[in-house]
Amino acid sequence: MTREQKKEASGCTSASGITVLGEQSREYDRISKNLQGVDCRLLIMSGKGGVGKSSVAANIAVGLSLRGKQVGLMDIDIHGPSIPMIVGLEGAPLMQGEGGLLPAIYSSSLKVMSIGLLLNDRNDAVIWRAPMKHGLITQFLSEVAWGDLDFLVVDCPPGTGDELISITQLLEKTDGAIIVTTPQDVALNDVRKSITFCRQANVPILGMIENMSGYVCPCCKTSVDIFKTGGGERLAGEMDVPFLGRIPLDPRMVEHSDQGRPLMNSNTDSPTVEAFHSIISSILMRSISRHGKEGS
Repeated sequence: MTREQKKEASGCTSASGITVLGEQSREYDRISKNLQGVDCRLLIMSGKGGVGKSSVAANIAVGLSLRGKQVGLMDIDIHGPSIPMIVGLEGAPLMQGEGGLLPAIYSSSLKVMSIGLLLNDRNDAVIWRAPMKHGLITQFLSEVAWGDLDFLVVDCPPGTGDELISITQLLEKTDGAIIVTTPQDVALNDVRKSITFCRQANVPILGMIENMSGYVCPCCKTSVDIFKTGGGERLAGEMDVPFLGRIPLDPRMVEHSDQGRPLMNSNTDSPTVEAFHSIISSILMRSISRHGKEGS
């Protein structure tokens, strides 16, 4: 990331074009203090929209919480915030606490924050330029009372634009990015750009997930490669990126997301749920190898 990009993303530039370094330093100090109880910070990214990134992010967060982890799920997809709907928190009231704005509560072990929780109407459009988006992400990191967390899972918008520049800059330390793709070449081409972004921004890549990888019939268990399969795993090998696993298409994934009930929090026995469990085990194991103890 160039110095000019950091200045543009920070939103801390005077009319004369001189970066207000003092305010920027205070910004980092506030974030560092507020996140001192957060152990592991994960970015869920995709090079292209429509690959199911938010559903994957929500189910990973729920799955980690079901393993006994304290988890925060932060949605910075400012123009398309779908996390509140996926986890059934649309319209949930937000309260101010002693430590800052209290995130919405999905369960005793999962907290959620999204601009979708701040909108008066789900049809409201957020028409913002980079400085306002940077300011909101700063507030989510510095003013939301996250408390002690094993994992902060950040659902990023697709691509490599303003929000991703801001979150990587503001967090300073990111424990890993998980990149979601589908098997088709049109998605894989954009994923290469996400990998390049991470390497240029010094963000460790925890691994790649191939979503919508085939379809397994819930009745006869027959597998059909509707959108091809294996493309994400091949690209991971080519780009020297760990491969976390494939998630097959499952109509129940869509149904549960539309109903605000993530599939991982259901009693559904399916190849999709099994795939998520395997991926979450890999995330926990990689967390151990990076930090020396699980989830810290």
